Amino acid sequence: MKLLALKPGESVLDMGCGAGSIAIPLAQAGHPVIAADFSPAMLGTLDAGIEYYGLEDRITPLELAWDDDWDLVGPVAKAVDVAFASRSVTTNDLKGALVKLDRTARRRCAVTMVANSSPRYDLHVMNAIGASVTRSNGFVYAFNILIQMGALPQVTYFESPRRDTFDSLEAGVADFSRMLEHGNEDKIDRLRDYIAQHMIENPHAGEPGSKGVPQGRYMLDHIRKVRWAFIAWEPVSAPRP
Repeated sequence: MKLLALKPGESVLDMGCGAGSIAIPLAQAGHPVIAADFSPAMLGTLDAGIEYYGLEDRITPLELAWDDDWDLVGPVAKAVDVAFASRSVTTNDLKGALVKLDRTARRRCAVTMVANSSPRYDLHVMNAIGASVTRSNGFVYAFNILIQMGALPQVTYFESPRRDTFDSLEAGVADFSRMLEHGNEDKIDRLRDYIAQHMIENPHAGEPGSKGVPQGRYMLDHIRKVRWAFIAWEPVSAPRP
């Protein structure tokens, strides 16, 4: 939200809004928000939040996917001051998605994309057990596409911490084994040994976790960090006559 650098009262499109983790505080800060997501379940949770905080006059929910025809079901061209997608650019047509954001905004566009490996991986663990990890270059493609579109994108990198917790060694192995794919399945014994050596008591066990479930009894002795690229640009598409 800080990187968006919104001006007071500016209208925004939050594409891929989920349950409203950004849309709701933006609306509370006085911004009219079009909160769009392809998931009816997410929009249902958003609706509950809108009602709870009394934001019916500030947030307009919209069921919308990247691959939809925005001319038919999306916001009209130049509908908002700022259009952004935070960690939600999930489409096979990256250029098409960037063009849709660009045409919707009057002043500023932004996307936040992962800038190393998928958030599903703990690079510290994967490197320690000798597992291979596919790096994500989506943010590089986005930057290059924007250059080709005639934009001058600005990139800011930041990290978000994640703490995985579990209630036993085997529960930790079961959880982290989701990372062992694409040829890493044979590393399960190394993973078990690593977790056994690096699991420590979690001082916040039982407290609400990041996904609303109670934190487990144990955690690893390091914090998992996910690196993100925040890419912002001034729209290059002209208003339609």
